[in-house]
Amino acid sequence: MVKSMKNLTAAVAALLTSAAIVHAGGLDRSGQGVGVIFNDGNYVELSFGRINPTVSGTYSGGVLQSGNIAQSYHQASFGYTHQINKNLSFALISDQPFGANVDYPATGTFPALVGMQAEFSSTAFTAMARYKLGENFSVHAGVKQQTVEMSVSIPAVALLYTATGAPTSAYGYVLGAAYEIPEIALRAALTYHSATKYDIATEETSSTAPPGGISSVTSITMPRAVNLDFQTGIAADTLLTAGIRWANWTQTDIAPTYWAVSLGNGSLQSYSQDVFTYSLGIGRRFTENLAGSVTIAHEAAQGGTAGNLAPTDGFTSISVGGAYTMDNIEVSGGVRYVRIGDATSAGVSNVNGTFSGNSALGVGVKVGLSF
Repeated sequence: MVKSMKNLTAAVAALLTSAAIVHAGGLDRSGQGVGVIFNDGNYVELSFGRINPTVSGTYSGGVLQSGNIAQSYHQASFGYTHQINKNLSFALISDQPFGANVDYPATGTFPALVGMQAEFSSTAFTAMARYKLGENFSVHAGVKQQTVEMSVSIPAVALLYTATGAPTSAYGYVLGAAYEIPEIALRAALTYHSATKYDIATEETSSTAPPGGISSVTSITMPRAVNLDFQTGIAADTLLTAGIRWANWTQTDIAPTYWAVSLGNGSLQSYSQDVFTYSLGIGRRFTENLAGSVTIAHEAAQGGTAGNLAPTDGFTSISVGGAYTMDNIEVSGGVRYVRIGDATSAGVSNVNGTFSGNSALGVGVKVGLSF
């Protein structure tokens, strides 16, 4: 029973991360999971996902169209755990925690936003240690380095405005604790991610700016967050999982100086509420080598108006996947369908947009090796 549940725990963990998070609150993409630290022994994993969103809206009572503004993107992550001794282990994690990619196409018929583009990307490296305080309790902690960069082009508003932010790194920390009952695969793990603060060297241009543009500094705080992850065996070869993530997105305000102050436009992107994301899943081992899972996730809509660089509000998703174990190698894959929440975008030229009926499809694969 213990060995079976242990193997099932690893299989379901792989399934839950094989399809990347898509269109979560704020700029969330990876969910900043640290599950690799709970592997026993030495272990390495690689995962890769592709996400294909469709986000479009209408203006002027449906007369004008935005076209599909969301771009497909890839997610990749790496995890490594080294068992130093019976109680102490070390892990390295690389992921892409935050991102956005918006492109209002030339085929759109709402002229105020045609050609508007924005991209925000990130890469994170986390080094962590875990120490077992007996059979049931453990603590984990580490440091993280995150690098972000951004660009934006708004040709039809504010006189041909552009901004490019150079790659900028910042450091933060991770703290957590877990309670486990290995015999029934029960684990409750709480992990805190600190905020990270950036002063990004930014080049801004517009037709009203001096020749060569304006050099400025854009200060951005990426949010602190808390993840609560729970699992337990509920029957032979059956595992229940649940999770809650809180992210303090009201900390984040993207407002390059020339755009916000000199042109008087305020923030490019900001958030009026923090975000809670919930998940519930069940995993089942069918044979010694084959397991599967189904997971649902939900993020409540916040209401109000959304920025034109992120005209979505909440989501509901379902993920299905399978994992196959061959000796010390495990291969898993998953598919995730996301129903993206409807949103009203902030007015441009005194016209609000209505974004509804949008969705995304994510697929992923993960390979893990124990040694």
